[in-house]
Amino acid sequence: MMATTEDDATIAQEASDTAPTEEPIVGHQLDAQAESQIHKFTAGAMVIGIVPIPLVDLAALLALQMKMLHSLSKTYDIPFKANLGKSAIGSLISAYAPYASATPLAASISKLIPGIGHISAGATLVILNGASTYAIGKVFEQHFASGGTFLTFVPEKARDYFGEQYEKGKKVVGNLRGAKSSEVIDPIAEPVG
Repeated sequence: MMATTEDDATIAQEASDTAPTEEPIVGHQLDAQAESQIHKFTAGAMVIGIVPIPLVDLAALLALQMKMLHSLSKTYDIPFKANLGKSAIGSLISAYAPYASATPLAASISKLIPGIGHISAGATLVILNGASTYAIGKVFEQHFASGGTFLTFVPEKARDYFGEQYEKGKKVVGNLRGAKSSEVIDPIAEPVG
């Protein structure tokens, strides 16, 4: 016996009613996913602070922060623009405070001093790297969540928020020191796509 068109429509409707549907990710889920990413990249930035080779640590930090921006842009479905990301990172840090960009450079170079130079620089860079990465992540999380893109980002407008998040980032760094190693982003293992 052949089914009628009406029967076919009923069967199709019943099948679609019972088929699993993929729910779109809503705002609070995106924010939670972004927050998790920021914490992982912050922990990874802390690890970079102990890299013993001066200036290599700063290059690795920039690469990690770029990976974080790439990851956040994917989360919010924003086209990634590497050149604008690098520019934004530099602008955010220098707009916050001129010394904020000079301190990591000085700490990195002080690793050339045997013994105490490496120890003090490593301790300083763990905090600075983590706090700056956290703050950059939070600024872009807020920017992307509000519908912004790399093209619409204005670092000067984000300066105060960056400063607040930088200070908060110092506290987050303290909390992350006890994190499991599996929660830390490996700065070398994940290439920017």
